[in-house]
Amino acid sequence: MATMKAVVFRGPGEVAIEERPRPTPGPGEAVVRITTTSICTTDVRIVRGEYRVPRGLVLGHEPVGIIDELGAGLHDDFTVGQRVVVPAITPCGQCYYCLNGSPAQCGGTTGGWRFGHTIDGAWAEYLLVPHAAVNLTPIPDGLSDDEVLLVPHILSAGLAGIEAAGVRIGDAVAVFAQGPTGLCATLGASLRGAGLIVAVDGLPERLLLARRFGATTTVNFHEQDPLVVIRGLTGGRGVDVAVEALGEQRSFETALGAVRAGGTLSSLGVYAGQLVAPYGTLGSGIGDKRILTTLCPGGRERMRRLLALVASRRLDLTPLVTHHFALDDIRDALELFGSRRDGVMKVALHPAVRSHDRLLGESRAAALVDDGA
Repeated sequence: MATMKAVVFRGPGEVAIEERPRPTPGPGEAVVRITTTSICTTDVRIVRGEYRVPRGLVLGHEPVGIIDELGAGLHDDFTVGQRVVVPAITPCGQCYYCLNGSPAQCGGTTGGWRFGHTIDGAWAEYLLVPHAAVNLTPIPDGLSDDEVLLVPHILSAGLAGIEAAGVRIGDAVAVFAQGPTGLCATLGASLRGAGLIVAVDGLPERLLLARRFGATTTVNFHEQDPLVVIRGLTGGRGVDVAVEALGEQRSFETALGAVRAGGTLSSLGVYAGQLVAPYGTLGSGIGDKRILTTLCPGGRERMRRLLALVASRRLDLTPLVTHHFALDDIRDALELFGSRRDGVMKVALHPAVRSHDRLLGESRAAALVDDGA
């Protein structure tokens, strides 16, 4: 039996490299050879035991690769050897939720999130893709893995937080947390024509990147009270839309407090514990504030649209891919990403690279800071 290398969750705080059977596609399924994948904050929370998944599961949900094998029914649309992205959210395209405009909730609440959650994910040499006709998207010629790595999840999620909130030209928007998802939300606010974009974070290098991604004002919460700054910039009203991209109670409460009466809080964070919406900040329950949550949209057409933005050079996400590791060095990669040191933004993992062959020794984010970008 052919085998492959994979990173397996063994329990809180423990992952291991194991040999697993190489998948074989059934009808409507495809096997993708992973060339690049990455680490998400949700992965870190899973490894820490803050978000539960089954023991023995292969983790990871941000795949870029090459079609290795196609199941029945796919040969008219795809070819073996084609470079593709696979969305982090893999809807079936046929269930009640998919047909009613909620494909991320495919089959039920959060059901579209399968990789590294309910089925084996992308931290492996090969990935079995369900509903492949809906979830394989060819990569346009001339684009590198780094250029498209954030498309399957981070870009889609960040933009979706802005789209779902209905940001209009000239709106005031605040984005709380400038990690990769928050930065893509900042970028999305700029693309939608927001007039004021306030980026909030505690790391200076991330605030510098936020400026590059379209923020008009940045707030270091270690030095300033974001609510004081936002009220001063909006005549005391608050922003039309606040995006919470961290997934913590305190950040959620601050973002909600930044929203004007009748405004919208768009929540992108994955909350490991119980989340409470404070009564007072809601305007005693009658402040006409709207709270919405968005799970990263997936599917082939969503990916095609995002890849078109990258291919047309409307955006460049490569500054966010700051570090590269062999898949064998997953523990070192997780430690770096979880500690937020060395200017890390996004860590790319390469199953075909030999152990301890770190491909990029210098942080791109740090280089941007040094260059004054």
